[in-house]
Amino acid sequence: MPVISFANTKGGAGKTTALLLLATELIRRGNRVCVVDTDPQRWISRWFEGANTSQDQISLSTYVTAATLQRTVEDARSKFDYVLVDLPGSQSPLLATAIGLSHHILIPIQGSSMDAQGGAQVLEILAYLNNRANIVIPHSVVLSRVNSMVTTRAMLAVKGLLAQRNVHVLGTPLIERAAFRDMFDFKTHLHLMDPEKVSNLDKAIANAEAFTDEVLTLLPQVVAKPQLRVA
Repeated sequence: MPVISFANTKGGAGKTTALLLLATELIRRGNRVCVVDTDPQRWISRWFEGANTSQDQISLSTYVTAATLQRTVEDARSKFDYVLVDLPGSQSPLLATAIGLSHHILIPIQGSSMDAQGGAQVLEILAYLNNRANIVIPHSVVLSRVNSMVTTRAMLAVKGLLAQRNVHVLGTPLIERAAFRDMFDFKTHLHLMDPEKVSNLDKAIANAEAFTDEVLTLLPQVVAKPQLRVA
């Protein structure tokens, strides 16, 4: 089953948010998902520990190290439909190991030069593998925490840099939404939130669904699988 790693060597780029949106939307569609948390901050583990969710659908492997990552991922692939790996927001030996195990690398980048530099480090490793060893790992950038009303100069600069490098960028950015932050505070899924208490929840849900739909197009072996949407 597909392994998707979320990577950016700068912390705060939106890796864990993107992973949680994808994971919860996949299980809503009837898939079984294993989340592998290698980030010392353990943000996704903290959400999981407080969330009311079925472990038959979503499982967590936490405190995973470079030494245990391969075994953890290979074991999860035999039991789950998707394996999602949250990597540290720093340079780490885990990054190279995860790249070698992944079917796709998602690189969240905000509209800032520091985020772009963190994402560029991941892209440089991928380019090195391609140029020196002819190893091609599919990868995409997802623009995160995007202002829905204004495109900043920094975001334009990031887009220009990615275009120069011919990097595939998802057509669906993750918009800056209060609901995405509230998922961590309430420790629940978007679809289980109260629209009376969370602003623009319908727009946040639509964004998460479109993001998931586009990610699935990057995994043709999974697209053909019937998707059961659970309300």
